Amino acid sequence: MASRRVAEILRAAWAESPEGTGLPASLAAACVRSLSVSGVGMALMTDQGPAGIIAATDGAAMELEELQFTLGEGPCVDASHSGRPVLQPDLARTAPLRWPAFAGGALQAGVRALFAFPLQVGAIRVGVLDLYRDRVGPLSADELIEALSFADAATLVLLNVQAGYPVSMPVPVLDDRAEVHQATGVVSVQAGVGLAEALVLLRARAFADERPLGNLASDVLAGTVSFRKDDDTG
Repeated sequence: MASRRVAEILRAAWAESPEGTGLPASLAAACVRSLSVSGVGMALMTDQGPAGIIAATDGAAMELEELQFTLGEGPCVDASHSGRPVLQPDLARTAPLRWPAFAGGALQAGVRALFAFPLQVGAIRVGVLDLYRDRVGPLSADELIEALSFADAATLVLLNVQAGYPVSMPVPVLDDRAEVHQATGVVSVQAGVGLAEALVLLRARAFADERPLGNLASDVLAGTVSFRKDDDTG
């Protein structure tokens, strides 16, 4: 069911941005419509911290992303480093001690609750999806499930952005099997690229060859398919 919901989110975002360049903004706007949140921000992340702001639905969301990008602290930074959501339903109560530099600016921007979801696939750190509210209160269980679906959809979109590829077609649903991660590492070495770009290359080959991603990953691990630039195997 989760995979179907992610596919639905991507199809709706694609319908609003068929050329692909506006997918992050379309996805962020859809997230606001689907959840009881005031705004949404999306940022690229690396091992060193925030690397760029990809989308923000309003001024407060942009302020949140800029604060975290400038200061190098905040819920999105912690979510990316830990690989787990950081849920702050009452920012005024918890943020000043945890993120003293970030807290003042966020509260001044009118943010009262903030929920940061890491966007990553295995060891590949892609970005963070930040949801904020202008009032105190947690996400309900159903809202949390919906937010996680939007996070999966955002991960697929940002993988292409981080790897430097334009999103030119509806992207498939995430495949989180161990063999896909292992094959991504092999492709990274063979093609001489980072993990994010390696996963995009692997998925693009699977799409072009009209075969399951897991099946292609198995062939990469077996050595029957190579991504070396001077090797035409497979």
